[in-house]
Amino acid sequence: MVLVADGIKKWSTIVATAPLPAGLRVAVRRHFLSRLELGKAHRAGLVIIGHPKSGNTWLRTMISHLYHARHGIPDSLVIKSDELARRNAAVPRFTATNGIYSYEGSVGDALDPDSPDPILQNKPIILLARNPLDIAVSWYIQFTKRQSAHKQELINHFIDHPIDRKTIQRWDFVRHSDIGLPFLIDFLNEWHRKLSSHPRFMLVRYEDLRAKPAETLKRIMDHMGETFSDAEIEEAVAFGSFDNLRKLESEGHFKQGGLSRRNVQDPETFKVRRAKVGGYRDYFTPEQSAELETLMNERLSPVFGYTPVTLATEKASSSAEQGPCGQEAAG
Repeated sequence: MVLVADGIKKWSTIVATAPLPAGLRVAVRRHFLSRLELGKAHRAGLVIIGHPKSGNTWLRTMISHLYHARHGIPDSLVIKSDELARRNAAVPRFTATNGIYSYEGSVGDALDPDSPDPILQNKPIILLARNPLDIAVSWYIQFTKRQSAHKQELINHFIDHPIDRKTIQRWDFVRHSDIGLPFLIDFLNEWHRKLSSHPRFMLVRYEDLRAKPAETLKRIMDHMGETFSDAEIEEAVAFGSFDNLRKLESEGHFKQGGLSRRNVQDPETFKVRRAKVGGYRDYFTPEQSAELETLMNERLSPVFGYTPVTLATEKASSSAEQGPCGQEAAG
């Protein structure tokens, strides 16, 4: 029996439905891709929940390299589902999903504690969190410069007020759109509500993965029951370093997995873009940053450790009083 790869199933659905009228196209794609998304989660050895721009691709790249090195699999392949498992049955399947937008919502529904999916109740689950303020800026760039047309169409049918990526400005996207900062805050709060009682749930913060990559990667692999030596972990972290991934992406090394090259002339189109913690302040005035930070302080659960955040206007005032030596880096 020939088993069709998950990626082929997905693209077969997208290509076959392309000629349909928009409304019907979206409905059919959502139906079949929802079934595929849930099936991938059912077959996975680890389910990663994370909003786009939370470090999902970076984490998958490091995990992939653990198996590249151990099983001699080309390092141009990055796990999205079964890409490595089909090369070697010893490699578990993975899935990374936001669990909410369009067809990906099938995983979110299955992980609702009010009607839990019995298969997913036994899966190791990771919620990969990142400061919503940093997500918001990177999400704007992803949505306007990298997002595939079919995924953008599905998201625009998911929200009440569709977004024209050619005209929307950063502030309007981040502060006022249906998928801006208020939505990102609700995303984290709701996922923690859903997963906090899950028997195999672990919260991982992007910032901790950035600060202590080897230690955090080892915890993740231990969580799913996979054992790797310190040397293997360190090698995967080195492969996943910012400089190495940026170099490989610019060379077109990756053919799939979210790291395919877009426009080498525009640094903002790179998947590996800045990797800066707290970099959102580089894009807004102190007053705008303070408004966003106030919203965070009011609405985001403190369980994530991102609140309370020091308001940008207070920080700017303090820095001005202290002079140049008192200034802090934005990251």
